Amino acid sequence: MAAEDSASRSLASEIKSMRGLIEEQLVYQAWDTAQRSDPGKARVLRDMLHAGFSASLARQFLAKMPPGLEAEQKMSWVKAVLGRNLRTIATADEIVERGGVYALVGPTGVGKTTTVAKIAARCVVRYGADRLALLTTDGYRIGAHEQLRIYGKLLGVRVIAVKDASDLQFVLDDLRSKHLVLIDTVGMSQRDEMIAEQLALLSASAVQRLLLLNATGNGETLDDVVRVYRGGGLHGCIITKTDEAVGIATALDVAIRHQLLLHYVTNGQRVPEDLHLPDREYLLHRALRPVTAPSVYHLEVAECQLLLATASAGNARAGASLG
Repeated sequence: MAAEDSASRSLASEIKSMRGLIEEQLVYQAWDTAQRSDPGKARVLRDMLHAGFSASLARQFLAKMPPGLEAEQKMSWVKAVLGRNLRTIATADEIVERGGVYALVGPTGVGKTTTVAKIAARCVVRYGADRLALLTTDGYRIGAHEQLRIYGKLLGVRVIAVKDASDLQFVLDDLRSKHLVLIDTVGMSQRDEMIAEQLALLSASAVQRLLLLNATGNGETLDDVVRVYRGGGLHGCIITKTDEAVGIATALDVAIRHQLLLHYVTNGQRVPEDLHLPDREYLLHRALRPVTAPSVYHLEVAECQLLLATASAGNARAGASLG
């Protein structure tokens, strides 16, 4: 009986393997036919992957691309659709103009304290130091308070340290007359269990959270960061360290797929000069500029064709829908 069961399992496994090979062959034949009618799609895929966009987003573009476009028209179409799906603030300096309470969150080393100082400086220039308050929840790093206090001293703004949710609520109640309150938070890995405590602290006081995305990070890591930090909702994101990144497409890709509202882009340590409002035209131009130097990470056109053929078999995970 055991021998019969073993033989049945073996036969079922062989049938499954043969079916997979047949389906794969049919897919490749279908792709070969489609490729002959529109050979430029594989080149578009290659260019998007080389730039740093995810295969998931690139496949969506190729699936929705209108037929009959010339090579130059294909990339123009890609850029236009990217522009429609990259959400940015509607007015210049929306945070500074509208005011409110904002907490900058994200992993260690992403630039939260410096970015707080940059936004704070814009507020002081426009409304004066007495309309601004700076808070910090970062009591873990040695010198964390001191760094923000130095910026606060330069701006003429006192920095207040808060310990827990009740302390934060008490301080915010006391600061209701302020136009803008910025909170510098603890930097920790997205895998740290204490993130839940941080999000609970901020959610209890209805603080609007801005997630900082490091432009030098890889897509899988940035996706993980968004997944962890978006619990309870995010007001938007800020892309940092664009001066250190070879390309910025990966960070833009994450913002597009997760439909995050982009508020600022930073490209250095200078306060407040290295803080910029998002310019879609410039960001997409930089993200899609042609790659001239060869890289060990780049695919050949034929390899992109194989990738697309495999993806068309339904093996790829679906991403956010394009608008």
